[in-house]
Amino acid sequence: MYIPIMVDLFLRDIDKLAEEISLYTDENKIWKVEGKILNSGGTLCLHLCGNLQHFIGAIIGKSGYERNRDLEFSARNVSKADLLLEIAKTKAIVETTIKNMHDVDLSQIYPVHKSGKEMNTAYMLQHLFGHLNYHLGQINYHRRLVG
Repeated sequence: MYIPIMVDLFLRDIDKLAEEISLYTDENKIWKVEGKILNSGGTLCLHLCGNLQHFIGAIIGKSGYERNRDLEFSARNVSKADLLLEIAKTKAIVETTIKNMHDVDLSQIYPVHKSGKEMNTAYMLQHLFGHLNYHLGQINYHRRLVG
């Protein structure tokens, strides 16, 4: 029962990520930082895509994705179209991976410790969902702040 719920929630909010990126009216503002705002909407988008493709796609789904976390935070001026393509790739791998899971997989120890803590896969999925939403809210705020 948990797996269809997680698929639904992840897909809903990955679609919301695409919507937020689409709503930037000036493509240059996706990358704008100023004052104490250190991460732009584009940076957060790349980070979310890399995070989900790594922790869900590569670790659970064995997709072969190789994460470059430094690039998630250093890349600039990636076009809106390319960000949307990356979101679409992320959505596809998240959907495929979670749909292919079985209830027994959820109770298995997640193979990577997060913050030095051992957890099961259900816990890790919940953690990743919270992380997605945290940054999704930041992107929404950034988009409205930079106008």
